Amino acid sequence: MSDDPGVKWVKVATLDDLWEGDMLDAKVEGEEVILIHREGGRIVCFQGMCPHQEILLADGNFDFVKGTITCSAHEWEFDMKDGRGRNPLGCKLFQYDVRLEGENIMVGVPTDGRLRRLRHSVEEEA
Repeated sequence: MSDDPGVKWVKVATLDDLWEGDMLDAKVEGEEVILIHREGGRIVCFQGMCPHQEILLADGNFDFVKGTITCSAHEWEFDMKDGRGRNPLGCKLFQYDVRLEGENIMVGVPTDGRLRRLRHSVEEEA
């Protein structure tokens, strides 16, 4: 896999830190993130602040059966698979690239200088 020059890979945790069916919050390059080890082994990483009013998502509810992340403040709900808003529609959590290097969980942080927690609309994907 070739590295994108616009991404810095940062070790965030190990597989011992994040078991399947669990989540972990961390700070990466000054930004709050949440790592989710989904059933079946896939690990995803999203911005750790709700795009509504920047409340820590780690304080919310993680429902692995429904596959949702729900903010504790105003119950904004996001899909655990891709970060898309379920309630309300039209919003989306910024999703970081994730890869494993042995037991290390590496997160790809964009080096464009933008704050990831402010990238929250579906329109920004275009």
